[in-house]
Amino acid sequence: MSYAKQFTALDDLLSSSRTLWQVKAFEAGALPWQDEFPRLAEQLWQIDDEELDSLDSDSIALHARLAPALEADLAAKGISWPLSLLKTLAAGLAPFEPTPSDIAPTEPRHSELAPEDLAEQSADEGCAGLSESELGHFSAHIKGRKWQQILAFAARVTPGDDEILEWCAGKGHLGRLLAKGQSRTVVSLEWQQGLCEAGSQFAHQWQLPQRFVCGDALSESAQQLLKREQQAVALHACGELHLSLLRGAAKARTRALAVAPCCYHLIGDTHYKPLSSLAKKSELLLSKHDLQLPLQRSVIANAKARALRLKEVAWRLGFDCLQRDLTGSSHYLPIPAVKQSQLSGSFREFCVWAAEQKQVKLPEQWDEAHYLEKGFERQRLTRRIDLVAHLFREALELWLLLDRVCFLQEQGYEVSLGAFCDLQVTPRNGLILARLPSC
Repeated sequence: MSYAKQFTALDDLLSSSRTLWQVKAFEAGALPWQDEFPRLAEQLWQIDDEELDSLDSDSIALHARLAPALEADLAAKGISWPLSLLKTLAAGLAPFEPTPSDIAPTEPRHSELAPEDLAEQSADEGCAGLSESELGHFSAHIKGRKWQQILAFAARVTPGDDEILEWCAGKGHLGRLLAKGQSRTVVSLEWQQGLCEAGSQFAHQWQLPQRFVCGDALSESAQQLLKREQQAVALHACGELHLSLLRGAAKARTRALAVAPCCYHLIGDTHYKPLSSLAKKSELLLSKHDLQLPLQRSVIANAKARALRLKEVAWRLGFDCLQRDLTGSSHYLPIPAVKQSQLSGSFREFCVWAAEQKQVKLPEQWDEAHYLEKGFERQRLTRRIDLVAHLFREALELWLLLDRVCFLQEQGYEVSLGAFCDLQVTPRNGLILARLPSC
């Protein structure tokens, strides 16, 4: 199936199911769709609280648990959705084939490799040209998963003689690996002066053909760095930053691109502005909140971190119940980021702090136990609302990725989309490879 047809199928599904995933759980006092999907609501409340995290982290298990009830609700209304598509997407993007040779113009690639083998193989490919000793120096002070991502991404960058433009480079870890491993000139764009200086120092020490440009990726001067005989790469450039690269590269007719998008919600506008003509025709109107849905899957957090997060959510919602009763508001009141140390104190102390932050006047006497209980009740509710929404997180992320893919195809690029590393290395493992056919 072509990328355009995949996009259309996803768009139809997401447009039909908006009631279930385009929600704000913190605003809700009940399951917002329970009258429309009663069997799904019943199934949700039959799930023990202790199971929620494991289900949420396993999209295949999540689909298996919730899809039958959803299908029953749809059948009762005489409606059919292609829920099998969600089941397929739950397994994640198909990895690229072992070697990044030619790029298929319209069809996705498939691999016989198991996902758990992909990261190890990609790491081996990304090490080409570096000795074990050199790799030790190049990976120093980089966290394990991040280094795995860099190696796997580098393995997908097609070797050549063209200059590489590293977009949103940080210290230039990816660029230096490519400069060394592929013996290529690299220009690394980064807006933080300190990171540029650190990267330049390493490049000078190792006599690498890598130079840093300190600048804003959203500026016109950054666009001037893009040129035709070039390969632009971006590993997890956030929202508007990688969108700027795609638009600029298409305009400059940059020969080749390798882009792994991240943080779709970090955009300049209140709502997402599609790139492709297909997406521009969609009924979907995506807010920044909606764009966070694909990111609501953590494969990193440990049990302690998850427990603290659940406690924080319950306390936030408990305070919200209190402020609603005091102010008469019917809307959730967000409060600033909470320090972990604050969760070691009492709920009362937390509410006093939150009230000070939001200028809410607390009475001398209020029922701490009552509002703490209400907070935990709403926490149980929001977790279940989110669980259903998370059925569609892979679908929405693929919709966003395919918008980018279809845009590049419309601009004349041959494009391939796949996973550059295993999901356990990073949930944002989607990689777009594009090349102008005349090059």
